[in-house]
Amino acid sequence: MTAERVVVLDVVGFRPAYLGSGRAPNLTDLLGDSAADLRPPFPAVTIPVQTTLATGQSPAAHGDVANGEYDRESDSVAFWERDRGDRERIWEAASDAGLTTGVLFFQHLIGTNADVAVTPSPIEDENNDLIEMNCWTNPDDFYDALEAEHGHFPLHHYWGPGANEQSSEWILTAARESVERYDPDLLWVYVPHLDYDAQRHGPDSEEVLEAVETVDAMVGEFLDHLRGDDRWSETAVSVVSEYGFHGVETSVFPNRALREAGLLQTRSEGSEEGERGEESGAGTDVDIPASEAFAVVDHQAAHVYVDSGAVSEAREVLGELEGVAEVLGEQGKAEYGIDHENSGELVLVAEPSAWFQYYWWAEDEEPPAYATDMDIHAKPGFDPCELFFGENAPVSLSPSRISGSHGRIDDDMGGICAFGGPAAPDSAVPSEVDARQVAPTLAALLGVEDDLGMDFEKPSLVE
Repeated sequence: MTAERVVVLDVVGFRPAYLGSGRAPNLTDLLGDSAADLRPPFPAVTIPVQTTLATGQSPAAHGDVANGEYDRESDSVAFWERDRGDRERIWEAASDAGLTTGVLFFQHLIGTNADVAVTPSPIEDENNDLIEMNCWTNPDDFYDALEAEHGHFPLHHYWGPGANEQSSEWILTAARESVERYDPDLLWVYVPHLDYDAQRHGPDSEEVLEAVETVDAMVGEFLDHLRGDDRWSETAVSVVSEYGFHGVETSVFPNRALREAGLLQTRSEGSEEGERGEESGAGTDVDIPASEAFAVVDHQAAHVYVDSGAVSEAREVLGELEGVAEVLGEQGKAEYGIDHENSGELVLVAEPSAWFQYYWWAEDEEPPAYATDMDIHAKPGFDPCELFFGENAPVSLSPSRISGSHGRIDDDMGGICAFGGPAAPDSAVPSEVDARQVAPTLAALLGVEDDLGMDFEKPSLVE
């Protein structure tokens, strides 16, 4: 069976157990009370999983190994700043094959040839302070139309201490407008709300269950809109979730350990690289070029970039940290499907109840100024503390406030993969679905699997 239209709802943090629980009546009505566990790639964090879902490839093949990227030539780290590059996701290939495609709030969208695309692109000054809210879109004037009718995208409710359901509500409104204005055959919509409370309060908290109800109500309104148009009878809806969450209680600081071992060097904030003077009263910044090892941390995974002569020492130092489950070398990276040149010489995997924080400074030292700023691009590590206000600053410096994390792969901590709608596949979905099967399954549902020229690593779920 093929579908003339496929809508993918990427509801981050949604789990199969929520179906039939009474907390998600709209998604239960769409999908029934059973769904497959989605097994994400390692690390189960946003960009690696998103790229796997959309390409059908593992991080070892596509190279997105973390939310951040370490540039070996410049010895620098940047989070969330990559553009599309040569990535070809299913919507780009399907657009080239003649379908009308749309994608909202996925990463790496700037430059995509999807017919409809929306992604935040705020205008900032040299200090990364917001001057004006904006979004990059296809077509060029789509954001102007959205802003005129629905207001600016609420960026401060998309991440940070103010993150809440308003961002997901705006995204689903934009999705409705995408359907009305451009009628895409393939539409992929990112719905982030559950992610916030799962990190703040933990995956089993009442706050998360209430967030499930909120997301389900918003998704229900969008589904009602789809049911009311003349293409509903030919529509399949796929609900996926990039990852599930672990409840955590231990924060681990690999960069502090590397610094104590003399492998990581620091400098006074504002000084030139290579200059010392840590006790000047300024914040202590990391000096990556002068360091023999530095850990780019990302939830429950960390890529450790190490000079060739220091690998053994770094492995020993980091392997002794409480909360580190594994230190992966070349063989381990291959076993985890992350043996790509973008990966660190070593990769850390956290214990289920632990997560990695990027801090290198001691508790009695002054941190760099950006540590207490809501600045996702300046920090050389993912910082979930940005979900909390600090006592006297925009962002908290208390890792103990984090109650949920993700990244490691465990049998009961994946996401969801399920199908509903009039044109949903007839065949039953297996109990577990590899994330690499999502893209080929969407291609098969649309009847274009032979037209895309994509190199899928796993077969479709449907004939």
